[in-house]
Amino acid sequence: MMYKLFLDDVREIRQIYPHTDLNEWILVKNYDEFVNCIKKNGMPIKINFDHDLGLEHYVTGNPNYDKYKEKTGHECAKWLVEYCMNNNLEFPEYQVHSMNPIGRENIRSYIESYKKSRK
Repeated sequence: MMYKLFLDDVREIRQIYPHTDLNEWILVKNYDEFVNCIKKNGMPIKINFDHDLGLEHYVTGNPNYDKYKEKTGHECAKWLVEYCMNNNLEFPEYQVHSMNPIGRENIRSYIESYKKSRK
């Protein structure tokens, strides 16, 4: 199945891609949906990551994510890197659309570090 995966708890796909064909995308809103979607449908051809996936993540300062119940988009990226390593898969095209600048950079740098390690 060829599909694109959009991870965001609040935004809809058309808020980022106003003219896209929605039939190309699967929208997931949290870590469990993200993992289950990939396990069920296989690797997407593209992933859009949000970082903050629950109201508890929308705090100012430097939050301690370990105390939160809901996992972040960064944890989704970490799971996907491990999934790629364990299954000898290429990491798909991706974009990080999070409004959280620190979270956005954490996701991007984690993925890019992994990709560089595979060269």
